[in-house]
Amino acid sequence: MKDIYKDEELVIPQGVEVIVKSRRVTVKGPRGTLHQNLRHVDLEIQFAAPNKLRFIVWHGSRKHNACIRTVRSLINNMITGVTKGFQYKMRYVYAHFPINVAVHAGGEYVEIRNFLGEKVIRKIPILEGVKVEVSTTQKDELILTGNSLENVSQSAASIQQSCLVKQKDIRKFLDGIYISERNVLEA
Repeated sequence: MKDIYKDEELVIPQGVEVIVKSRRVTVKGPRGTLHQNLRHVDLEIQFAAPNKLRFIVWHGSRKHNACIRTVRSLINNMITGVTKGFQYKMRYVYAHFPINVAVHAGGEYVEIRNFLGEKVIRKIPILEGVKVEVSTTQKDELILTGNSLENVSQSAASIQQSCLVKQKDIRKFLDGIYISERNVLEA
């Protein structure tokens, strides 16, 4: 059954500027600027007040109405990113061969060596706006920080996916680099 009208609102905090033009959203805050193109989603984005965004769907089915909450969450994550930021911590897990991880070219890519004793050198590119560093306080830990939740989480996923165990029993060979913690940084 179709709903004739469905809407949700999002309150914009002080110190954050949101610009919406043709479903292209730009969020500016103290930590920087983020852009998101939402032209593919069929809904209205308008300002209900100077500090309130309203998302509206007309004659929407159940799946179409679900887009409201998705777009609202995307913009809310952008607001959180430009005010606080996101941090992912990853740990190296190995039984015998120690995994060697190095950050190269000022954080452009991560290089993984000696995974399961293999001679293959894995180079994983890091997405724009993500800062990668090897932890100084915790052994075998990698820290990814940035404003864009999508870029930070995708960079972490790329690192994790590059260290998959192939042609062995994954119940026995648990080696890899796994996400151990997800945080929102404090302002």
